[in-house]
Amino acid sequence: MSTAGSSKHGAPVTMRDVARLSGVSVSTVSHVVNDKPGARIGKDARRRVQEAVEQLGYRPNVLAKTLSRGTSAFIGLVADEIATTPFAGQIIHGAQDEAWKHGFVLLVANTDGNAAVEDDAIAMMLEHQVRGILYSSWYHREISVPEALHQTDTILVDCFAHGSGLPAVVPDEEQGGRTATEELLAHGHRRIAFLNTTTPSPAQTGRLAGYRSALEAAGIGFDPALVLPVAPDQGGGYAGTSHVVDSGASAVFCHNDRVAMGVYDGLRERGLRIPDDVAVIGFDNQDVIAAHLRPTLSTVALPHYELGAAGVRMLLGVDPAPDDEPRLVACPPVLRHSV
Repeated sequence: MSTAGSSKHGAPVTMRDVARLSGVSVSTVSHVVNDKPGARIGKDARRRVQEAVEQLGYRPNVLAKTLSRGTSAFIGLVADEIATTPFAGQIIHGAQDEAWKHGFVLLVANTDGNAAVEDDAIAMMLEHQVRGILYSSWYHREISVPEALHQTDTILVDCFAHGSGLPAVVPDEEQGGRTATEELLAHGHRRIAFLNTTTPSPAQTGRLAGYRSALEAAGIGFDPALVLPVAPDQGGGYAGTSHVVDSGASAVFCHNDRVAMGVYDGLRERGLRIPDDVAVIGFDNQDVIAAHLRPTLSTVALPHYELGAAGVRMLLGVDPAPDDEPRLVACPPVLRHSV
């Protein structure tokens, strides 16, 4: 039986070695090291086995324990690109911390969106009888579920699949858009532009809905002329700056931090100061951008860490899994100096 310890001859330490040293049967050693419930073992025998285990450096064969229990101490996480995405990588961090808290280890497979690699990764995890699988994408979207995921408990993280029957946990995009707009309203701004993305997504529709609901709650009519779809990057923000200035807006809510970075460039070229002339708020809290712009960018964070942690809790039954609609996780504000 393969172990982490080795005998004096270099061979793996086995239960038989432990039994020989402690003067008990192999079955007694098995009961002690596996902490078998109801096993009737005297205190002295248990002590001798434990001392022999420590002296020899014996480690149980994890695969054998997995096969006997029908499950393992592993949770799988299959992702498209989040392991290589700085801010979305927090999903892994959150899932890993939560898994460890409950005595599980996270097995991560980053597939780079390759379907064949994805199928192989899921098959490998099923062969190792993982407790379940978290399936995640690096941005919030609807997905097509790989058929193999229906062979084990699965939670979708930062993605969803209507009609699949699989529980999902996603960011609350509408609440995030409302929070960003409310922050600008709280600073006295009444004419607020919104540079939204041209890319269809839950973020596009949800953040716009939040923007509109915050204005409505403040008694401000929605003006479609203040909303401009732009490319979701620095170039899009830079191109949209003229629209913001020409609209007479005193503040702008940007679809993401990269758009906000472009707005910074455009306003600076026009000799306008942030936040004195135009206040700016972003979305995503990409620290490499938001914390290093001058002035530092106020934004709304995507709750990637909590998405990963919540996915593990749902998988393990610590939190109930939703039946129909995805569970929404709040997007918190991160206030700096641009508002």
